[in-house]
Amino acid sequence: MLKKGDKNSEEDSFGLVAIASTGAIISVMIMNIISKTDKITGSLEYHESMSSSIIRPFIEKTPTIAGESFLALIPILLIFLVFQKVSINLSKKDFKKILIGLLFTFIGLILFLVGVNAGFMDVGSAIGYEIASLDNKAYVIIIGFILGVVTIFAEPAVYVLMHQIEEVTSGHVNRKAVMFTLSIGVGLAVALSMLRILIPEIQLWHYLLPGYLISIVMTYFVPNLFVGIAFDSGGVASGPMTATFILAFAQGVAESIEGANVLVDGFGVIAMVALTPLIALQVLGFIFKIKSEREDAKNIESSQECISS
Repeated sequence: MLKKGDKNSEEDSFGLVAIASTGAIISVMIMNIISKTDKITGSLEYHESMSSSIIRPFIEKTPTIAGESFLALIPILLIFLVFQKVSINLSKKDFKKILIGLLFTFIGLILFLVGVNAGFMDVGSAIGYEIASLDNKAYVIIIGFILGVVTIFAEPAVYVLMHQIEEVTSGHVNRKAVMFTLSIGVGLAVALSMLRILIPEIQLWHYLLPGYLISIVMTYFVPNLFVGIAFDSGGVASGPMTATFILAFAQGVAESIEGANVLVDGFGVIAMVALTPLIALQVLGFIFKIKSEREDAKNIESSQECISS
């Protein structure tokens, strides 16, 4: 159990999301080594996905997505039922609440994923394609930055993380400062991703290698609490909104830019979104550390003055 305000609780409460993300990265790269799929190319062709009917795409997607959502929730439900029988032993009232919550989760997943697959992603790619078609390519970078900043406010998991930060630290860490820093970091990530699409010579590893080196070095100078928050924020920021709208936007831009590859250049934006919060929030942690040290020094001085007087 975690205790509010406890130092060990603060430091150990964060970092799980970051560790879990590494498994997916390693497994996909191993899959690529085994399958040897380096020469794959593709195109977006978003005009062909436009439907004359507004409702039809949503109706067509619903059965498939309902089945996928059901399969995703079944393991969680089974694990809960086993533990309920063996050790948890919740009251009938609490048990009923959890089952109703799972039902709401199931319905919510269907509504969200149907909206994403039937329209949201198409809108994102269409906006990216049209903006990238303008003569002034600077608009792509500017709008990419703005979309990155505002999208983070629509990420559901971000608010869960902010609540956990406030609860575990007993309000010691300002959630508004964390949210502001996170949004700026994600905005820069999207802007840099747009720059990479516009300039083919810039490779994804040109960003990731120095970025992760900087973030790892910073862990030695930043409080452990902020290290965990920073790495968790990277995983949380690259949530469903980023993985749908921002990714689709980047693919639309890549399709419009001559010489860009939708697969090579369109993907990677989520990796950038996961990277920049690591640095941005650790910078915030470093500032927080300096302020805390100054406050401690002032308190010591004031206490010494009181003793001497």
